[in-house]
Amino acid sequence: MTDEKCPLALLPGLLCDDALWQPQVVALGDIAAPWVAELTRQDSIAAMAADVLARMPERFALAGLSMGGYVALEIMAQAPGRVSRLALLDTRFQTDSAEEASRRRGLIELAEKGQFKGVTPRLLPLFIHSGRLDDAALTGTVTAMAERVGKDAFVRQQRAILGRRDHSATLVKIRVPTLVLCGRQDALTPLADHQALAAGIADSRLEVIEDCGHLATLERPAEVNAALRRWLLAGN
Repeated sequence: MTDEKCPLALLPGLLCDDALWQPQVVALGDIAAPWVAELTRQDSIAAMAADVLARMPERFALAGLSMGGYVALEIMAQAPGRVSRLALLDTRFQTDSAEEASRRRGLIELAEKGQFKGVTPRLLPLFIHSGRLDDAALTGTVTAMAERVGKDAFVRQQRAILGRRDHSATLVKIRVPTLVLCGRQDALTPLADHQALAAGIADSRLEVIEDCGHLATLERPAEVNAALRRWLLAGN
C-alpha cells in the first residue's frame, strides 16, 4: 500500500471470495490500494473483524457486502478510530428474524448431510436479480466462489452470522463518511433495511442500484464502481 493511495479493505459476503470484489479492485486501483479479506477460517463475526484489523494499517477505508457488512459494523464497534470512511453494501445492522434463522439452520443441516452442492441452487435466486439467472457468466462466477469456499467454511460462516450482534447502538456512533448501497431488487436485504441503516448513521448517503439483486458488485459493477469512487473521493 502506497502513501498516495487510500488503503481499502473489501469484505466479502457468505460463500464469496475475492472474485466478488474483482471489478472494484480493477476499477479503483488508481485511487485506492484494495485488499480483499479472507473470511472463511474464523468462527465468529468478531473474530473476522479482529483479523481484518490485524492485517490493515492504522487508518483505512472499509467496505463490506452482506456478511462483509456485518463484519464492517463489528469493526466500527471494536475500533471506530481506525476507519476513515465506511461503505455498507447489501447488508443490514439487525440480527436475523426467526424465519431467517430457521432457514439458515436448515442450510447448515443440508450441508452437514453432505448435500452442499444443493445449497447454491437454493440460494442463487436470492443472491442475484431474477432477470440474471440465465446469465451464464454471472451465475458461473457465483457458483465457482461457493465451490472454492466449500462446505466447512460455509457452515462456519453461517454459524458466525447466526451469532452476530445487533448494531443499532453502533450506528449512532459512526462519525465517518458512509455510503449505504443496495440493489433495488435485493431479496435478502431489501431496500427498507438500507433506508433504516442510512437513517441511523449521521454522515451517510443511500444509493440504490436499479435492476440489481443482492450481489451488486458483480451484477452492476459499473454503477457500484462509480458510487465507490464518489465515496472515496468525497472530501478529498
